[in-house]
Amino acid sequence: MIKHTLLLWLACLFAASPSPAQSGALSPQAQFSVVTCGPGRDLYATFGHSAFRLRDPQKGIDWVYNYGTFDFNTPNFYAKFARGRLPYALSKQRFEDFLYTYQYENRWVREQLLDLDASEATALFDFLEENHRPENRFYRYDFLFENCATKIPEILARVLNPALEYSYGHLQESLTFRELIHKNLYWNSWSALGIDLALGSVIDREARGPEFSFLPEYVELQMQHAAMGNTPLVKKERTILDLTLPPLPSYFTATPLFWMLLLLLATGTITWIDYRNQARSRVLDFLLFFLTGASGVLIAFLWFFTDHQATQWNANLLWAVPMNLILAFPLGFARKQPAWIAAYLLALAVLIIAGLLLWLGQIQSFSPHLLPVWAALLLRYAYLYAYFKNHP
Repeated sequence: MIKHTLLLWLACLFAASPSPAQSGALSPQAQFSVVTCGPGRDLYATFGHSAFRLRDPQKGIDWVYNYGTFDFNTPNFYAKFARGRLPYALSKQRFEDFLYTYQYENRWVREQLLDLDASEATALFDFLEENHRPENRFYRYDFLFENCATKIPEILARVLNPALEYSYGHLQESLTFRELIHKNLYWNSWSALGIDLALGSVIDREARGPEFSFLPEYVELQMQHAAMGNTPLVKKERTILDLTLPPLPSYFTATPLFWMLLLLLATGTITWIDYRNQARSRVLDFLLFFLTGASGVLIAFLWFFTDHQATQWNANLLWAVPMNLILAFPLGFARKQPAWIAAYLLALAVLIIAGLLLWLGQIQSFSPHLLPVWAALLLRYAYLYAYFKNHP
């Protein structure tokens, strides 16, 4: 793990360091291509990667122009990263350095050679070089609309306009952004659960043709359906690394579904014991309210205090209520509860049902892992409502 982290840090360091400037025009042998890289193990690498490659043997050039890098030395790095304000940058590095990371991580790499004449290749080269200047290289990253993948068709359209035409007739599926994201995730994984908790209803609208390009695999597909007049943009495709990630051992006990079902079982068992004894487990109530409240604070932070568009209008706040974090302490440690506690519990149950209606109405999709959580919460809220009605 330490070795992997160090390798990633070094790769980002090299990527963020500008290559020596190249003087003079490109030779007739210059060849631009779009490089698409397969998914990796870590969440940041789950969706793959896209970049430009420029190879000019006569000039000794074999560079990658990469819009997916950032500088670890940015002031307040972690705060800016969390709030969606970390500037991403175009970097330029040797292709062999770029390739090494993907070879180490057993990720495939494919290349699409672009059919550009000398003037078009020079125009793209000039644009990328100008964009790589220190005052121009940074941009505001957005997971859905402005990332390393979306930059590829965007820049080609800007440089090759009006000759370049994109076609989207091959996109026969009607998919939301959330469905597109989940195509790259195993459903019973903590990554899938985390994304469904963090991202709001904005990603539950149907993606239009050009918007599929936030995923590198669809950029590669888009290049296959692009043309310069009557000539296809891609003249040749080839595989550079034909590697496959080895499967990881799978243990059901390490999955979120196991732990959510365990939560439901534990809540049901303890609630039944409480009912038989006409008692209340303060530890259970503290944990349920603390965990749902803390989750709600994080979700609210992502919605209201960051610049991430995809985290807005998140209906997970209907069950992960930030107020629960405050109420957890009197429920866990105080002898007397607020007079309004029964009404509050009833409101919590109504909010969960409202979330279920939003899901059924296809306004926002929720993680299926939440079903046992909601069942556990409704069961406990119902018991506590009855308990506090009888023990004011």
